[in-house]
Amino acid sequence: MKRMVLLNPGPVNVSDKVARAQLRGDLCHREEEFARLASGIRRKLKRAFAIEDSFSPVLISGSGTAALEMAVGSFVSPEKSLLVISNGVYGERIARIAEVHGIPRTVLETPWGTPPDLDAIERALEADPRIEAVAMVHHETTTGLLNPLNEVGALARRAGKKFLVDAISSLAGDTFDFDAAGVDLAVGTANKCVQGLPGVSFALVRKDDLPRLEAIPARSLYLNLAAQHRAQEAGQTLFTPAVQAHYALDAALDELIEETVAGRVERTRRAARLLREGFAAMGLHPLLPEKWQSNVLTALQLPEGAAYADLHDRLKARGFVIYAGQGNLESRAFRVANIGDIRQDEFKEFLAALEETLPSRPANAGSRP
Repeated sequence: MKRMVLLNPGPVNVSDKVARAQLRGDLCHREEEFARLASGIRRKLKRAFAIEDSFSPVLISGSGTAALEMAVGSFVSPEKSLLVISNGVYGERIARIAEVHGIPRTVLETPWGTPPDLDAIERALEADPRIEAVAMVHHETTTGLLNPLNEVGALARRAGKKFLVDAISSLAGDTFDFDAAGVDLAVGTANKCVQGLPGVSFALVRKDDLPRLEAIPARSLYLNLAAQHRAQEAGQTLFTPAVQAHYALDAALDELIEETVAGRVERTRRAARLLREGFAAMGLHPLLPEKWQSNVLTALQLPEGAAYADLHDRLKARGFVIYAGQGNLESRAFRVANIGDIRQDEFKEFLAALEETLPSRPANAGSRP
């Protein structure tokens, strides 16, 4: 039976090994076996991303947004504020999380799909001494925009600020140098470029920032990063974790370590190039210039005469799931991700199916006026 190929930005297709890992058997989370499993996952995260000496992982059962909320809610000291860089749905989500937790914030917005104004960031940091940290999404999945990680990190570092990065859809898919970017806390999840299954996500926190985080009063019981970290360092878990999702993440990290993060980033880049060449040949136009695009996802303008719902349903009937545009892009765009355990021949089959599914176009549709 032909499998469904997921061209959405998570959850992703996983290998048979990762899928089978869920069947290892039932396990009580208070037993020594789970402590070894969680400890092994934390070690493998550090090894995969080559951060053994400088970072400590914190696992949380929940989606990437759970880890993001844990990070944002635990990162800003009382009487201090957060500078949020926002140019898409997920930057807006960081600002909303800060608002829910009562964290003062300054939000620097640029239009969706537009990189942040670095001069405006520098001015904001100079103007407000209350700002303790900068928060930004690395890959803004709304449009496929890859934000300038190292440049924003350099501004934060020069101003003496902490740097929090939502790397949920970029870790292991786009280049991410923790030290070069001066990242103090990065958020990730199992079920995107790491190629695990939904149910567990994580924060990677710089070790020398842990004393500061310990001093911040808790804003949440469950999503308390410092408390979760203390428990996991002691081989414990505060609450009931998603055990089977941890099994799958453990197996996925074995695969990532074998492939290497650099190897997976390159595989993701090659897949994006293959798809984008195919899109161009069909006359489909990306929302963003190539220089701003991530490896992970391509946002495309819906061609004239095409309705997303019809396009989605016809492709799904052929075994391929694409993704809608968000917000004001819902009626104008669709998105195609190229992450997960997908073979090159499946990408080629998708391109053939897409070409056959699109409305008829003039012979010169591929050339811009």
